[in-house]
Amino acid sequence: MIRSILLGTAGLSVAALAALWLTVVRDCSDAEETAIRGAVRVGAAALLLQGAHFTEELITGFDERFPQLLGLTPWSPAFFVPFNVFWVIVWTLGLWGLRSRRRAALFPLWFLALGSMGNGLAHPALAAATGAYFPGLVTAPLVGIAGVLLARRLLQITAERSRTVVA
Repeated sequence: MIRSILLGTAGLSVAALAALWLTVVRDCSDAEETAIRGAVRVGAAALLLQGAHFTEELITGFDERFPQLLGLTPWSPAFFVPFNVFWVIVWTLGLWGLRSRRRAALFPLWFLALGSMGNGLAHPALAAATGAYFPGLVTAPLVGIAGVLLARRLLQITAERSRTVVA
């Protein structure tokens, strides 16, 4: 099961590394309050859509079908449900932290944006590859659009940090 989880979530690991990099190189301390509030609203919408997407995946068997498609052992609901609930909580805390301009809050929100865009692309590709509905397909396009909109807002409220070299 561990191998299945590690390999099956490898795409999310790549998104997490990209989110970490964006968190390190970008800063929101100079963003205007109205821009921050706008990003929080878009992030909340992305979070709600991701919740609907997770629900669709759970009801339609994504936790079994996706790993099997990769030749891996299906995931148990004991992994899949807490994993997704954990991220919903982290994303919610990220939205709260962004209102206070906490840099650490950017990581979960960049991850939400990148992961959502990945879902928007991956689920239609999985459906095309299997020639049929694939769990998560219905909500994936909306999640993908929300991810793009959130990424745009995050880019708007963050600036690249200056790279001062201290000798």
